[in-house]
Amino acid sequence: MAGMIKKEDVEKVRAAADLYDIVSASVSLKPSGTGNYVGLCPFHDEKTGSFNVRPALGVWHCFGCGLGGDVFKFVEQQENIDFREAVQLLADKYHIELHYENSGTGRPEHSGSKRARLIEANEEAQRFFVSQIMTKEALAARKLLGGRTFSQADCERFGCGYAPQGWDNLVRHLASKGFTQQEMLDAGLARQGQRGIYDYFRGRVTWPIRDSTGRTLGFGARKLYEDDQIAAKYINTPDTALYRKTQVLYGIDLAKKAIVKKRQVVIVEGYTDVMAMHLAGVDTAIATCGTAFGAEHAKIVRRLIADDSLGAVQLVGPLKVEGQPLSSRIVFTFDGDAAGQKAALHAFGLDSAFLTQTFVAVADDNLDPCDLRIERGDEAVRSLVANAKPLYDFVIDSAIGRFDTTYTTGQMGAVKAVAPLVAQIRDRSLLDMYTRKTTRRIGVDLDVMRREVNMARRQLHVRDDDAYAQRRRFGDQPGTFGRGESRLEPGENPYANPARRRELEHRDATEQTYFRIDDAVFIAEQQFMAMLIQVPRAIDANWFGALTLANFMTPVFRTLYQAIAAAGGLPSNDTPQGLWMHNLTKAGGPMLEPVINELAVMPLPLPPSGRAGAGSGPDASGNVNTSGDADSADAQLRPPTKAETQYANELLAKLLDMGLMRRIGAARRRMTMLPDGEEKIALLGEITKLETSRKDLQAQVYGTIG
Repeated sequence: MAGMIKKEDVEKVRAAADLYDIVSASVSLKPSGTGNYVGLCPFHDEKTGSFNVRPALGVWHCFGCGLGGDVFKFVEQQENIDFREAVQLLADKYHIELHYENSGTGRPEHSGSKRARLIEANEEAQRFFVSQIMTKEALAARKLLGGRTFSQADCERFGCGYAPQGWDNLVRHLASKGFTQQEMLDAGLARQGQRGIYDYFRGRVTWPIRDSTGRTLGFGARKLYEDDQIAAKYINTPDTALYRKTQVLYGIDLAKKAIVKKRQVVIVEGYTDVMAMHLAGVDTAIATCGTAFGAEHAKIVRRLIADDSLGAVQLVGPLKVEGQPLSSRIVFTFDGDAAGQKAALHAFGLDSAFLTQTFVAVADDNLDPCDLRIERGDEAVRSLVANAKPLYDFVIDSAIGRFDTTYTTGQMGAVKAVAPLVAQIRDRSLLDMYTRKTTRRIGVDLDVMRREVNMARRQLHVRDDDAYAQRRRFGDQPGTFGRGESRLEPGENPYANPARRRELEHRDATEQTYFRIDDAVFIAEQQFMAMLIQVPRAIDANWFGALTLANFMTPVFRTLYQAIAAAGGLPSNDTPQGLWMHNLTKAGGPMLEPVINELAVMPLPLPPSGRAGAGSGPDASGNVNTSGDADSADAQLRPPTKAETQYANELLAKLLDMGLMRRIGAARRRMTMLPDGEEKIALLGEITKLETSRKDLQAQVYGTIG
């Protein structure tokens, strides 16, 4: 087995990897302060954003679940792989050749089926399937796609392919490309038979199922021939290390940008429906793959569609989206038949905040989007989405519509049928509104409906939930920093007012999770450590050298000071930014790693530097920075601004001043215990020198402040 990846190669990958680019592939990030971005955590379910990313430092941290780290740690958590595999995966993405200790150069021989190899196998399989679509044997596949009015260009756009009928066509092709049989099995591309392995997909039209970054994770395939040994009309890649049917969405790679921009998503039931929707101009369409839309799918959608324009990242009701004709919404295109209604009922199990903007679109004659486009054209498909009905109304109306409510017995039947549905609405305010609405729809007394709904609610053990509750997140500013915040002019310091600065400093102290205290000493130490981690070049090396452990009183910062010493002290100016964070977290160990990550993304009371997020991510107005300095300036510790240097000096002066004060106090207590004599006179001289040093320090820093 190959040795460890060489350290210099790890640092090459770290410098090349764009944390914003990698995280934003699965999380919708919004600017939040200088160089910081906030979104919904991909590692735990939340309705308000507590996931912070600081691209310039290459650090992320979630204040909700406590996870955090560098770009490698993010990939490890997201892909469920170890550090070595994370480095290999990113090296593949950024085309960096890795070298290994004691193994020469180039890639090591692969032992087992690692994730990167499985992705490579799927990508090669996709190329093979696409190459087969124009063969003579694939005529049936072309007829099927052409019969749905899909052109050759359309099929190329969506990656349609053909899996030949033979026994092991793909297996032999992959073997010729260097893939092992175990890798083919682990990727779900082959199955084990009595005479060896054989192709899983045979004689079928194929569609690649990709993640939001465009990597092929698996395939969906439709039956073409009656003699197919697999009876199912559609089959998908079985669950693998890459592919989980509850966590993949067909078309997410094509629809992601539009979903984020429009805060809308249309969920259809098939691959051809996704194609029809996109070709008709509904570019937010996606589909589940062989399973019903569930909670894991909802998490993926929520992270992309989340918005913080009202001061909280949450999904509550269909909100107006600037520049879009439709409000924010999740639209399901269920069939109008019994199966479609069952699917709609299944969606009731999603959380109430998600359901408040969930709609259902059902075409006349129960046509699916693909057939609707064939029969009535693109405009009919667009109208289908525009005229969607709220999910609650669809399910309730479907139940009531089965009864003739002109008769008393029909009314009671409708009440009995719909009460368990209304009872499942967890939000109390919506529950009351829909109880009243349903009462009017059926034509019975409100008391009758409430009695049935309450009884059903008790039987179903439905928990209350307030989907509309305003939730506060880390980073929300009180007063003018939340709702109604005025825009700042470029270069303007929002913390020029000392009161605003103290407000943020105190909020930083009270909202951190690693030490609960709020006093002047703690704040000075916390702000200094955050400054040192985020902009180490702002720290004066001579003054830093005068610090000792005695200058810190807070236990966590005393320990962190020792970790900084263990990491080699202040980094040199040419130290790569990522390497500084890596060395620091490595020295701090698992106990201090979350503290370091939290301090790295903590907002500081400073004006925007204009360089805090250079080369990565959009600015507050949504414009993407494309300065192209990722290989040079961004990789190194950036120089501080004048404001950052001044603030760092103020913090250093406070710590040194407190250290001198403690030494003076200790010396004076000692002096009171000494008899008159030379020792007491010498101690008095030492106190005088300390007091002079203290005055000089204060004058040097604060004497220049107006």
